Amino acid sequence: MLSAIQNRQAVRKFTNAPVNSNDIDELINAFQASPCGMHQTDVMKGIVIESPDLCAEIEKATNNACYGAPLLFAIATKKDSNFGEHDASAAAENIMLQATELGYGSVYIMSGAIELNNHPSLLKKLGISNDFQISVIVPVGKSVEQPAHEDRANRYQIIRK
Repeated sequence: MLSAIQNRQAVRKFTNAPVNSNDIDELINAFQASPCGMHQTDVMKGIVIESPDLCAEIEKATNNACYGAPLLFAIATKKDSNFGEHDASAAAENIMLQATELGYGSVYIMSGAIELNNHPSLLKKLGISNDFQISVIVPVGKSVEQPAHEDRANRYQIIRK
């Protein structure tokens, strides 16, 4: 697993090649394995968007925030939840790590998620009720180019005591 953690890179240029159905199942399994605060499993929903037409509609609504990825994993959380957004971040990381393991690129999108919430008719199409909001979108697909490896060994300050 450390390999996927160290090799995960933000990808912002995707090919239009579809993501394999079995790989989508593995991404869903990674989502399902995510932690949830206080075992409150009713505060988060995953929406897997495979339809090219629906992906294009979301792309337009989010001002191209999803970088033309062929697969979008939208994570919706209950608006009044204390844990939903934290759970969504952990779930997104699981999806991104599994995508890396499978040879796909991905990226964590918040601004597009915020923008998508301004389109109630599109949220309705996605099956999102009024008590939920999109917290994060994870675009997934094959990268147009191999991202440069970034040494993150000293990225953050670490305090050991």
